[in-house]
Amino acid sequence: MKVKKFTAPTMPEAMKKIRAELGEGAVILNSKMIYTGGFLGLFKKKNIEVIAAIDPNSKQATKERRNPKYQQEVKKQVPAQVPVQESAKTDEGNSSLQFKKEITELKSIVQQLKSNNGFEHYPEDIRHLLLYLKEQEIDENYILEAAEHLVSLRESKDSLTASELKSTVSDFMKNKLETLSFGGTSYKKKYVNVIGPTGVGKTTTLAKMAYEAVLERRKKIAFITTDTYRIAAIEQLKTYAQLLNVPLEVVYKLEDFQKAIEKFKDYDMVFIDTAGRNFREEKYVKDLEKMIDFKNDMETFLVLSMTAKERDLNQIIHNFSTVPIEKFIFSKVDETSSYGTMYNILRNEEKGAAYITAGQSVPEDISEASPKGIVDLVMEGKVK
Repeated sequence: MKVKKFTAPTMPEAMKKIRAELGEGAVILNSKMIYTGGFLGLFKKKNIEVIAAIDPNSKQATKERRNPKYQQEVKKQVPAQVPVQESAKTDEGNSSLQFKKEITELKSIVQQLKSNNGFEHYPEDIRHLLLYLKEQEIDENYILEAAEHLVSLRESKDSLTASELKSTVSDFMKNKLETLSFGGTSYKKKYVNVIGPTGVGKTTTLAKMAYEAVLERRKKIAFITTDTYRIAAIEQLKTYAQLLNVPLEVVYKLEDFQKAIEKFKDYDMVFIDTAGRNFREEKYVKDLEKMIDFKNDMETFLVLSMTAKERDLNQIIHNFSTVPIEKFIFSKVDETSSYGTMYNILRNEEKGAAYITAGQSVPEDISEASPKGIVDLVMEGKVK
C-alpha cells in the first residue's frame, strides 16, 4: 500500500493534491492541523497535514504495478543468490501475505472512515454539524468549504454556541447562492414551458403556475400539451383547463404545434406541457427540440424530482444542455428527507431555481424558490 503525506492550506486543496497524485482510489488515513514558519512564535502559518494511501485494488494502483519502474523495484527486492524457481515461489508467497495484509489494513481504514467520515481533525461541535450536512447529501467539497469558514471564524472568537454555528453555516451557504437568479415566472415572455422526465410532476406544476397567472396576474392564457403518450396526462390538463375556463390544444406533430401557436397569438401567455420521457437518453431531447422552438419568446423550466439520484439528475441536466433553460423547478420535496442535492445542483450548474413543489394540491403546494428557502430546507431537514 502506497502511503504519502500531503500538506495544504485547506482540506479542499489537500484533496486536489491527493487525487492528482494518488488518483480517485485514494483513501485518507489521518489528517490534522499543523502550524509552520513564524518568527519568535508569532505569524505562524496554518496548514492541514493529510496522510493518504492508494487502495491496492484500485485501477490507479493496478496501473502503477504495471509500470516498468515499479517492476524493476520489485526485482531489486529479490535476493540475487536465491535460485529463480525458489525466488518465484518465495515471491508468490510473500505477495500473497502482503496482499492479505493490505486487505486487512484497507478494511481497518474503511471502518475508521465510516466512524469519523473524514472530519476527525475538526472540533467536536463543528464535526457534528459537518456530519449533518453529509447526511443531507451536501457535496463534500462544499462541506469542507463551510468547515474552513467555521474554523476561521472560530479563531477570531472565543466561543460559538451550537445555534450560532448552525446560523453561521446557513448564512455562508445562502451567500453562495445569492449571485444566482431565483423567483417564479418572469411574465416577460409569452410562452412558458416545463420539461423533464416522466413522473416528476410537470403537468401539476404547470397548472399551479397557470393558476397564479390567471387568478393573481389576471392574464389571458391557454394550454398546449405535447404529451400524447399518456391519456391520463391529457385528461388531467383538460380538467385544469376547464376549472380555469381556458382553451387547450393537444398537438401530435410540428404542424399541429405551429397551428396552436397561431391560434393563441392574441393571448397573453401560453403554457406548454411536454411529454415525460427518459431524458437520460439524448435522442428524446432532440425529438423535443424538433417539436418546440425554445428560442421563440419562451421561458423554459426544467423540473427535477428530489426523489431521484443526484447522478441521474446530473445526466438529465447534461442532456438538456442544448436547451436554453431559464431555471430549475424542484418537485416532490415532501417525499424525501434530504435536500442537499438541490444546493449541489445550483452550485454546480450556476443556475437558479424558480419554484419548489411539495404535494399534489393545486394551486397550494408550490412556493417560489429563494436562497433562504433552499438552505432552510437543508438545515431543518424537513418541509415546514
